[in-house]
Amino acid sequence: MDLPAGRDQVGVRELRNQVAAVLRRARTGERVVITVDGVPAAQIGPVEPTGAPSLTDLVATGLVLPPRRDRPDEPPPYPLPVDVRLDRVLESLRGG
Repeated sequence: MDLPAGRDQVGVRELRNQVAAVLRRARTGERVVITVDGVPAAQIGPVEPTGAPSLTDLVATGLVLPPRRDRPDEPPPYPLPVDVRLDRVLESLRGG
């Protein structure tokens, strides 16, 4: 039995049962995040990256944290500037 298409997270127990299906998806370029108790712990994907990383990829690598709002449909409690670029924010935080 293959994993459902579009499913990008798999629990470690399901991975044990579906390792061949997960590897088939990785071979076709997909990345599958492996979770332990619902928390991303690792990812299985193609040997060479294909395209820009998704938010799920960045969360899985620990480079970003998922939002902590109780209701994701609520606007953030602060105004978001329109002209901010991430590279400039990082440069500012690093003291550059």
